[in-house]
Amino acid sequence: MARILIVEDEPNMRMGLRDNLEFEGYEVEIAEEGKSGLDKILNNSYHLVLLDVMMPNLSGFDVCKTARNKGIKTPIILLTAKGEEIDKVLGLELGADDYITKPFGLRELLARVKAVLRRTESLEENTPRKGETRIGNLTADFSNYVGTVGGKPVKMSHKEFEILHYLWNHKNETVSRNQLLENIWGYDEFPTTRTIDNFILKLRQKIESDLNDPKIILTVHGVGYKLIG
Repeated sequence: MARILIVEDEPNMRMGLRDNLEFEGYEVEIAEEGKSGLDKILNNSYHLVLLDVMMPNLSGFDVCKTARNKGIKTPIILLTAKGEEIDKVLGLELGADDYITKPFGLRELLARVKAVLRRTESLEENTPRKGETRIGNLTADFSNYVGTVGGKPVKMSHKEFEILHYLWNHKNETVSRNQLLENIWGYDEFPTTRTIDNFILKLRQKIESDLNDPKIILTVHGVGYKLIG
């Protein structure tokens, strides 16, 4: 049974989410604001976190960023009334796995929850439990989400690992931006392809010896990318 944490400061929304998720058979815990939510995330094990963005004192963005910086890999779906692209991009680049804008329907929420849990299970099944993978200058441990360059740890987001893992599993193949959107985020309505390009740039900074002449992650113009392995 999947264990889900809801971090939401609005009582009716919090109770409604809890009741509906429990009805679907999930085990649910709740936190009423960001600080207590972060404490639960850091000290407990969950399969998924539903995290409101607009909370007093400690926002969902801050909770997500701190959790990822502490090495927490639990999937996070951000909930917010804000719909501007910059907020969506920021949340995803901080390490969120999905983003849903209020007001949303129950069926949409449940579909997103199931999709994220399904992708997480698939990633775990297909990720080697032991060993490291050398990709250019980067040594990646996909099992533990740890990356090193020259023997020194480098900061990598949850999404960077997932994108790199997908490219590695399809090495020497052309992977379109839409493939990455659909397989990493699970749907193709957003983020934009520009977000994918930003993540690729971050990966190249760790992998390539010369950013102006990449040899490992190649751009296939008008389509996407190809990882040479």
